[in-house]
Amino acid sequence: MKREKQRVDNKELEKQLGIINELKECLQGKDLHYYIETFGCQMNEKDSEKLAGVLKKIGYTETQNIKQADFILYNTCCIRENAERKIYGRVGNLRRLKEKKPDLIVAVCGCMMQQEHVLERLRGKYRKEVDIIFGTYNIYKLAELIRTRMEVGHQIIDIWKEHKEIVEDLPSERKYKYKAAVNIMYGCNNFCTYCIVPYVRGRERSRESESIIKEIKNLVADGVKEIMLLGQNVNSYGKGLEDGITFAKLLREINEIEGLELIRYMTSHPKDFNDELIYAIRDCDKVCNYVHLPIQAGSNKVLSAMNRKYTKEQYLSLAEKIKREIKDVSITTDIIVGFPGETDEDFEDTLDVVRKVRYDGAFTFIYSKRTGTKAASMEGQVSEEKVTERFNKLLEETEKIQEEDNAKRKDMVYKVLVENISKNDERLLTGRTEQNILVHFEGDASLIGELVEVKIVETKRNYLVGEFKRRIKLWSQRKL
Repeated sequence: MKREKQRVDNKELEKQLGIINELKECLQGKDLHYYIETFGCQMNEKDSEKLAGVLKKIGYTETQNIKQADFILYNTCCIRENAERKIYGRVGNLRRLKEKKPDLIVAVCGCMMQQEHVLERLRGKYRKEVDIIFGTYNIYKLAELIRTRMEVGHQIIDIWKEHKEIVEDLPSERKYKYKAAVNIMYGCNNFCTYCIVPYVRGRERSRESESIIKEIKNLVADGVKEIMLLGQNVNSYGKGLEDGITFAKLLREINEIEGLELIRYMTSHPKDFNDELIYAIRDCDKVCNYVHLPIQAGSNKVLSAMNRKYTKEQYLSLAEKIKREIKDVSITTDIIVGFPGETDEDFEDTLDVVRKVRYDGAFTFIYSKRTGTKAASMEGQVSEEKVTERFNKLLEETEKIQEEDNAKRKDMVYKVLVENISKNDERLLTGRTEQNILVHFEGDASLIGELVEVKIVETKRNYLVGEFKRRIKLWSQRKL
């Protein structure tokens, strides 16, 4: 399978920065607002931060009120059919708003746009609602697309069928001051038979480690304490690069960055999770002891049909070693119910894995047929009634285990990066432990963005309730 090194195009960067400045001068003095809604994974969240950064640099101000917006952007996901339906619903609802605000610009981008049947629908049924359509490979061209739309006055479509150049160092508008996501690679080479990602995100392309380290150091200098490393399969990072770098070696390098406090990453593929990586997580004090390890199914027959490239036995052996080597590690997973050909016996194999690993959390999904994937044309599609029955049984099992294991965390003390005020109770702050478990506790808003110790006083199935103990000295202070 071909693996590509990321090609950074500095000339294109200069061009886009020039267009941003041109639009800024053109729109100067106008009170313009943008509204972005993001669907899907954290890769999409990161892309939306870049898009927001460009819009802000042009002169737009963010608004949460869509009716106030002069520029509306939907960053789409095509992993599940439900996500696609939501996008069509959102776009259709803009018809009256467009009539009231003729200068309103609506853009739709992301994974959905890389599919021909989606483009045909947007070109036809939603031609009046959508002004700009672009995909996953050219999000850095937003300013150029806005300028073109202003010049020609009709719908602009700019979809690339494959990766060309990557443009770094464009403006980015982070959601949080104290934590940030960093792309370490793009695309996927795994071709799981149920997944559309390799077709809409392209082949794996790893960034040079020097570029990643530089970006993280700049973020830390700007106040970031926690970094989330992003890739469709971070474990295969470095394949195709010439310096012999691996994901484990990259973690060790990042762990040495002065001022950085916490390192997280998403997502891992079991087939590439080797001993080198386990030991790096174990040894690096800043790397959180949390592993998201998607199993997808527990049956070897189903795993083979999914093209997952590991067996149930190999997965269980890996999970056992991770738990043995990494102290107080938390393991979560993804599970698909109702994959074509899945029998009751196959499903029981999945439940067996759940009981043996005892996941701290499981993202459970009903199989969603995706046009363009091999699984979409497979025989043995499972009935809706049977899928629902299995899904409910799986949910009951995973929630029971999660509640039982969370109960064991009472009276334990955890390090928590305080993220925000609770949405449900303004008296409470919220954050996540190194194990990625949500914690609520009483505290002053001045603690947001700080590392603190919290003692657990009550446990729930999906979160913990804690008591604030003390602020934790930062890495730089601990070195004094």
